Amino acid sequence: FLFMQYGSLQMFSFFIDSPDILFKCVEYLNYRSWGVFFSYTGVAMVALYTGVARTEFIVVDTMILALVNFVLNYGLIFGKMGLPEMGIGGAGLASTIAEVVAFVMFIIYIFLDKEAVKYNLFKLPKIDFELIKQQQKIATPIVAQAVVGMGSWLFFFGLIENLGERESAITSMMRIVYLMLSIPCWGFASGVNTMVSNLIGQGRKDEVMSLIWKTAILCLGVTFVVSLPVVLFPEYILYPLFGEVNLDLIRESQSTLYVLFGILMVFAIGGVFFNGLVGTGATFYGLLIQTGCAIGYVVYTILAIKYFQVGLEWAWAAEIFYWIVIFLLTYFYMKSEKWHRVRV
Repeated sequence: FLFMQYGSLQMFSFFIDSPDILFKCVEYLNYRSWGVFFSYTGVAMVALYTGVARTEFIVVDTMILALVNFVLNYGLIFGKMGLPEMGIGGAGLASTIAEVVAFVMFIIYIFLDKEAVKYNLFKLPKIDFELIKQQQKIATPIVAQAVVGMGSWLFFFGLIENLGERESAITSMMRIVYLMLSIPCWGFASGVNTMVSNLIGQGRKDEVMSLIWKTAILCLGVTFVVSLPVVLFPEYILYPLFGEVNLDLIRESQSTLYVLFGILMVFAIGGVFFNGLVGTGATFYGLLIQTGCAIGYVVYTILAIKYFQVGLEWAWAAEIFYWIVIFLLTYFYMKSEKWHRVRV
């Protein structure tokens, strides 16, 4: 929170040249940063209910969050429904309010959940340093993975600015489409994480690879069905989301959408396999894989954009190479069965 409030200007200044874009980034984070308290607490609650394989309300809560976010984005960005017109700052405020609403709804659900009593959520536990040490050993690499992944993505979007304002606008649009179409991938990835841990807990390690493959193929199929219409008919499907003002931008983004489709296909497989690995408890090895791939990702983007000055499509292709390498490294590690020796 403190870094987003007081360090974001210095950080963005390193790779954003345009004063207007720099100001917009900082303005967004000034509002968005207040949501981290509710976001992190919400992640803990989601992790609990995912871990005990009770994900029904998570879906409901996510839909509430998305709906509130969508409505408030429309109102606060464009000044609709009697709300002030705040532009990019309104997007940050809308996301923060949506997370507060989702957090409050989850708290209400926990208090009404009769089974929550057995989780001892309403009692302060005794401090168990051995348990804390064990949690830190597993969780620290996962936190670092998120930092590495988001950091490389942030770096990518900062570099895209060097290709021009039109390319930056297309990239901003593609980022939204990417996040929407990758929802099935993240859902299957989160699910396989829980199921792998569950199988290992039952002593059924020999079934893990089969489970991951089946989940990956199912994820690929769902992602294909969801993504293909958007790629083939973007003017019709994306028009309600971005409006008539951005219709030309949607047409110009067609070739980038083809690349995005390729990204989603490899992400569907690579993301599931990687989260399956995390489910085995081999989080440190997962961190090594992601760090190595992120370094390659950043080097590729710098070379492609700064030195070779290729088009936007080749810049986005970095994501394809990233997920292919993650899949291969994860697959060979899982195939080696070294994860059998991991003790949690």
